[in-house]
Amino acid sequence: MKEPTFPPGNKLALAALAGSILLASLGISVTTVALPTLASVFSASVQQVQWVVLAYLVSLTVAIVSAGRLGDLYGSRRVLLSGLVLFALASITCAVAPNLGWLFAGRVGQGLAAAVLMALPMSLAKALIAKERMGAVMGLLGTMSAIGTALGPSLGGGLIELLGWRSVFVLLLVCALGMIAITAIGIPKQQGPTTTTARMDWMGSLWLCLALLFFAMSATGSKVGMAIPLWMLLAATAIALTAFVGFQRRASHPLVPLALLGNRVLASSLIMNLIVSAIMMSTLVVGPFYLAFGLGLNELMAGLVMAAGPAAAALSGVPAGQLTDRFGTNRIVLAGLVLATGGLICFALLPLQVGIPGYVMALILTTPGFQLFLAANNTATMAAAPDAQRGMVSGLIGLSRNLGFMTGAALMPLLFASLLGDEEMALSSRIAIGEAFSHTFLLAAASFGLAMVTFFVGKKRPTSIAMSSKGEP
Repeated sequence: MKEPTFPPGNKLALAALAGSILLASLGISVTTVALPTLASVFSASVQQVQWVVLAYLVSLTVAIVSAGRLGDLYGSRRVLLSGLVLFALASITCAVAPNLGWLFAGRVGQGLAAAVLMALPMSLAKALIAKERMGAVMGLLGTMSAIGTALGPSLGGGLIELLGWRSVFVLLLVCALGMIAITAIGIPKQQGPTTTTARMDWMGSLWLCLALLFFAMSATGSKVGMAIPLWMLLAATAIALTAFVGFQRRASHPLVPLALLGNRVLASSLIMNLIVSAIMMSTLVVGPFYLAFGLGLNELMAGLVMAAGPAAAALSGVPAGQLTDRFGTNRIVLAGLVLATGGLICFALLPLQVGIPGYVMALILTTPGFQLFLAANNTATMAAAPDAQRGMVSGLIGLSRNLGFMTGAALMPLLFASLLGDEEMALSSRIAIGEAFSHTFLLAAASFGLAMVTFFVGKKRPTSIAMSSKGEP
């Protein structure tokens, strides 16, 4: 399908792309602060209300590749608008939900819609944005994601305090309606014929969704009291993934052409994205334990210290993209990995020496490194993606990021706890907690060595990723 070119001076199109990412990120973070209220209102356990967040994350992860492929087949603008409409309808369901069951259903709908909002802006950016500005736009999208993550808890907390928990979902509804208008006006309609000989690979999509669902359940099961044994979930993941690969080999129009995954550029980009995303989670899931038990901070102070991370991400996203445009993707990817590695080493050393200032300094070093990497890596991957498969490639980028987040959220606390030993954290000394925290981040920094090896393996980035002989629209 032929997407329209970017109209000069039309900032509404750029606002539509950035706003979609912001809305999807806000949908994750704005509800986290509502969990205690929901537990009280519905007389539910913590394990039950956690699914208000997890239902969104899991459905987003499961659907993101299929969402990108739908954009390739039926037009990114059309599918993006459909995703926004679904987000609005799901927000209404959440806002009027009489019980947790209806609220969970609404959150699943929001998550499916968020998969579209996460996958298609990068795809549209390649079609609408001049090549020399791609880095800056990727940096802007990263900034919007950081702002949505940082803004959600404080915005949600204020609304709940003033108007109750339903106001959170009314806010998401209003934002979705506004984005529908901006997208409809700002992004021009598709030019040329709308027909395509390719078809959606629904069977492949089903098996991939099942594999991702089982993996997500294995990564989050311990947090929600799930009774299914871990080995059964991992076995189900392996079976569904094997079935997916088998169907992709036989499909005339595969969801993910396997030859594409064998391309060195795409494979290295996705692997690096997964590693970096997993390590990014370490500051979010391990940091609070150290701040609370290692430095003795209360919830308010810990939140203020951790807010330095999203603030640094919001400030560094656009400059990271501009540097990518100026110096090229290879240099900035490597610079981002080196800077983030240095920041992780600072996490291991500085908080033990100077306390809170050392923790904040490490955040300020690490977060811009992540932003440099993400802007450059996303730019390189999308620049090399075939036009007919850019939505699917964008979905794969989002999938690798989300899988990294889930992997990091599951493994990093486990690593930290194993280094701490058998003693309960609340009973451990601050010295023992500090040493476990330090070793955790030294190992995280060492894992970036694998990302750097992957970078050099895929360093030669051709102008385009070769298309598979199958699945061309």
